[in-house]
Amino acid sequence: MLSFNMFWYVYVLFSPSSKQFYIGMTQDLERRIKEHNTGKTKSTKGHRPWKLVHSEVAKDRISARNRESYLKSGIGREWIRKRFREAS
Repeated sequence: MLSFNMFWYVYVLFSPSSKQFYIGMTQDLERRIKEHNTGKTKSTKGHRPWKLVHSEVAKDRISARNRESYLKSGIGREWIRKRFREAS
């Protein structure tokens, strides 16, 4: 199925059951969260349910990939932990 969405989303999910964060990117945020919560994503299947705690809009795939990479870095993960301390 082709997506006509011009924007990309970078998102952060939180699993209350395992106290873990997950960082990803997509063009269809609602569909992607459903995939995480229905077990269609192998890496997140064992930590369901997932709660969306943060999302950002990027103008293109490259910008989204760069932001996702930053959030997955040590500095980015520290920013997430500090910002969403109440979620965990």
